[in-house]
Amino acid sequence: MNNPTESSFLILINQHKGIIYKASRIYADSVEDREDLQQEILIQLWKSYQNFKGNSEFSTWMYRVAINTAITYLKKEKRRSNNHTDAPNHFEVQQEDYNPVKDRQLEVFYTAVQELNSLEKAVIFYFMEGMSHKEIGNNLGLSEGNARVKLNRTKEKIQHIIKKSNYEF
Repeated sequence: MNNPTESSFLILINQHKGIIYKASRIYADSVEDREDLQQEILIQLWKSYQNFKGNSEFSTWMYRVAINTAITYLKKEKRRSNNHTDAPNHFEVQQEDYNPVKDRQLEVFYTAVQELNSLEKAVIFYFMEGMSHKEIGNNLGLSEGNARVKLNRTKEKIQHIIKKSNYEF
């Protein structure tokens, strides 16, 4: 892409903003940290946008940048704030009808995900995006079989964390 423009970048980002939200939700536990991470992902996407050649889908490229940024950012940011504020999100993700049971289940799920390592978080993130075992493997440098095994073990680990924590819905 020659001379990428801010407007084309913003259009693509808006079409795929759920990727940024999900990546930040998986890799950061407080609202403040998620917002900081979302901003950092946006900055890295913009910085590297000129290098996007279109050899892959924009969303595939965006997944890689988002996850790599999240991992790098969280390594740099050793400060883990326990400050849970109810600040509004910078991105509006499509909201379904309010369902307190579903909201609670998602909160329990995301809390459990916080206990996973970076690779397990990436596997779950890609799985949540509907990627096949082959696509997960390609994105993470794993064989399809290894991606399948890693995904199954990660799902079992999440279930174990939830059971161990006695979360109630």
